[in-house]
Amino acid sequence: MDALRDEEDAAAPLVAAPVASRRSPAADAHILSAAFLFVFSAYGAAQNLESTVNTKGDLGTVSLGILYTSFTLFSVVASPVVTRLGPKRALVVGSSGYVLFILANIVPTWYTMVPASLYLGFCASIIWVGQGTYLTSAALGHARDNNLPEGRTLGNFTGEFWGIMASTQAIGNLLSLALLRNGKDGGSVTGKNLLFVVFLGCMIVGIVLMCLLSKREEKGHNDSLHSSFGAMLKYIVAPLKDRRMLLIIPLMVYTGLQHAFVWAVFTKSIVTPVLGISGVGGAMAIYGAAGAVCALVTGYLTSGLYSATLIVSTGATVQAVVLFWLLLFYSPMGGVLGAVAPLLIGALWGAGDGMMNTELNAVVGLLFEDAKEASFAQFKVWECGAVAVIFFLSPHITLQAMLILMTVALFISFGAFMLLTFVVEKSSAVKS
Repeated sequence: MDALRDEEDAAAPLVAAPVASRRSPAADAHILSAAFLFVFSAYGAAQNLESTVNTKGDLGTVSLGILYTSFTLFSVVASPVVTRLGPKRALVVGSSGYVLFILANIVPTWYTMVPASLYLGFCASIIWVGQGTYLTSAALGHARDNNLPEGRTLGNFTGEFWGIMASTQAIGNLLSLALLRNGKDGGSVTGKNLLFVVFLGCMIVGIVLMCLLSKREEKGHNDSLHSSFGAMLKYIVAPLKDRRMLLIIPLMVYTGLQHAFVWAVFTKSIVTPVLGISGVGGAMAIYGAAGAVCALVTGYLTSGLYSATLIVSTGATVQAVVLFWLLLFYSPMGGVLGAVAPLLIGALWGAGDGMMNTELNAVVGLLFEDAKEASFAQFKVWECGAVAVIFFLSPHITLQAMLILMTVALFISFGAFMLLTFVVEKSSAVKS
């Protein structure tokens, strides 16, 4: 009898193990995507409105410039912070900055918006490095658990996430379209505070979902890797010694430029003159819907660097067509055709964004699997630095000058990415 009891006791841990096992990587990826859907449906729509709602003293535009400057600076140290916290804790802590930013917009003054923007810069740096690290870890874990190709699996996971992220523009901006109304003077809106309260509720739901995520690669260590400033700096700078990183940085910069162009220039200089402030929501909803569809489709078409290069080429071509149209042919018009033009521009720009942004995230995760935190931190440093430049620059240069800047940046970044493909393929041929 005692021997039987001993055998049962020995078997107990084996029986209990499945109960304690963590959620599957695919399920965690779905929860992560849903959490970001709620948080960024609110934040994305709020950001789109900053340059048109908080216009006194350019408060909205300047606040976003401060936010992305802070984002850039904190991204330099985001990698070791996320390593210490673990990606799940980084996601939860990072979401607090978005809540504070929405609260500041309910009472928008320099004393509320500037501190909220500075704090959000820190939170954004860790939430995005945490996201890239968590999603890549989940995708590669799923591939290994199920004997699947890593490139295709990472493409599928990334496509799902960025497709849902792109759809936040549609959802959040449809809320704006439903709740905002142009004022009688044509330069103001009503319903803003109600809209931001709804945004706050969305964010709370997103934070709750983040708390439900499984822990992944959360070592919580305090090893000597980051024990000194010099060691931490070496860890941050190390990716810059990789030729592949240097060649992909221009596309990271362009990603930031093209996002900021939509948020700060497209909404203010192309949509508002034709459709009014309340029309911003509808135009950005179409932009987001196009991006969501393209991100989902291209994610499932991704199998490696070659397919990513074809998709990036297509996205770059679409955005080049839009830039040349705006530079050479576009002028605001009245009537139905005049109202359709900004919507079509938004759809095309969103399609190009969905393709390039999805593939860029997949390529970073695939090429730098052994240094995920540092690589995604580099991504955010360059992307957000470019966003800050546009927000500070946009009030002081003409639309034509901005379009020329965007066109030059697109050609440089695309050329560098093509060279990256050549370098990687050549290196793979030599190894084989």
